[in-house]
Amino acid sequence: MIQILLWAPLAAGLLACVVPRLASGWVAVLGSLVTLVLGIVVVAQFDPSGGLQHTVDESWIPTLGVRYQLGVDGISLFLILLTAVLWFAATLWSAINTPERPRNYFLMFGLGETAVLGAFLAQDLILFVLFFDLMLIPFYFLFGSWGTEHPGRPEEDEEPIRPQAAVLKMLIYTLVGSLLMLVGAIAAGILAADGGTIDFNIQHLAANPLGTGSQYWIFWFFAAAFLVKMPAFPLHAWMPDAYRVAPLPALALFSGVLSKVGAYGFLRIVLPLFPAATTHFQEIILIVAVASILYGSVMAFTQSSARLILGYSSVAQLGFITLGIFSLRPDGADGAVLQMVNHGLVVAPLMLIAVVLVARAGTDDVTRMGGLAMRAPVLAALFLVATMALLAMPGSSNFVGEFYILNGIFQEKVVFAFVAAIGIALAAYYALRMYQYAMHNRKPDGIESREVGLLDGAVIGGLVACIVALAFYPGVILHRAENASFNSVALAACKTTTVQTAAARNQDKASSWTGYAPLSTDCPFPDTRVPSEVQVIR
Repeated sequence: MIQILLWAPLAAGLLACVVPRLASGWVAVLGSLVTLVLGIVVVAQFDPSGGLQHTVDESWIPTLGVRYQLGVDGISLFLILLTAVLWFAATLWSAINTPERPRNYFLMFGLGETAVLGAFLAQDLILFVLFFDLMLIPFYFLFGSWGTEHPGRPEEDEEPIRPQAAVLKMLIYTLVGSLLMLVGAIAAGILAADGGTIDFNIQHLAANPLGTGSQYWIFWFFAAAFLVKMPAFPLHAWMPDAYRVAPLPALALFSGVLSKVGAYGFLRIVLPLFPAATTHFQEIILIVAVASILYGSVMAFTQSSARLILGYSSVAQLGFITLGIFSLRPDGADGAVLQMVNHGLVVAPLMLIAVVLVARAGTDDVTRMGGLAMRAPVLAALFLVATMALLAMPGSSNFVGEFYILNGIFQEKVVFAFVAAIGIALAAYYALRMYQYAMHNRKPDGIESREVGLLDGAVIGGLVACIVALAFYPGVILHRAENASFNSVALAACKTTTVQTAAARNQDKASSWTGYAPLSTDCPFPDTRVPSEVQVIR
């Protein structure tokens, strides 16, 4: 089942290239729907106390120690479902509003979804790196070929921004980070083998950590790749131009899903594999996180472009997520996982609403909009719900996620918590400012105010319904992520011994993939895992 979930979007994208032009979009929609249905089934069948599940372990490049290993745990579970939900919505939106050269467009969509899902499913370090790098290819073409020239800011003597130049800058930044990560991954496997058999299995590498000196430099190779992908301050310079030229449905996926792969990489790769480096460099990463929160928030309320408001708000939100991960507390990590899903569900409908606003106003400059709510109450209501979630209104799941993150960092580094809390206040300003300008200011001449179309409204409404549903029960994510996020944090923050999950014990009887991993027995925080999950090997 996990294999079909992974490869169905790419298969549908390839099929979309050979069917009639008008049918290509709906073939791609079918492929993303298959992945969505299977994603829901995986969530429904997931056992929170079962460890790694739906595993695949096949020989791939045996001479290099690389295996085709897939699996799902509490950290990746809802990120996989988030990917399936947002890709289905963006693909459906694009099928309704057919782009130019639809066959190639939907092929890139399918390739992109498979690459992202592969990164979340990969349990072999080299396989993770390959999927991580593969994500860059479809979005390079989506942004460069279907992007549109942006006029820039003539009042500030800024030249028009061309898609080709913007994606080239994005490519350079992300490619450098990816190449550093590839070097780090190869070095980690070779150094861990110490002359023996090379094994890139992530659990194996976590059970056999490198020496402190090796961890230090490899840590920064991975951190550079993940911070660029998010993006985080000061490695975000590619973001403003790329966000202004990108087609908005593709940008919704890029901001809603791809940015989370960087944060996921910290939790999946960096903390378990480089625990000594994580604790040694903890405060540096926390400074980067807090700087991203403040810089992103301040820049968001100084922008007039809806794209850049959402782009800089994403920098701030990813800063909060990084803060939770590097609090090295279970509640901070739980909040980070929840906030990854929250942000994706919020920013994607806001990007699609931006499509509607640009169509009405002819510009993405919110200061030139206004009065659009007059004859579009449904659009205004959907926009308002997403805006309230963006600013983490109490009662929203975003509020719960930020509460968990701040609770974790308060217990670890209280000064960082106080500074980061400023970002919450700033978020209220830039989110409400964007809504006020677009919906309720005086309507300028030439602006058309009309209700969102039925099909477009259904796509946006479905995403907003997910926001509302998660607000009622964020525990659906927290309960399933608790054990896995605790284990990841414990590897870096606690003295360790060897434990094994019940699922891994059963798996060990049938294959050579043991599932052993060092987990916590002596921690500065209470063990919150399900007691039956672990068995200490003495």
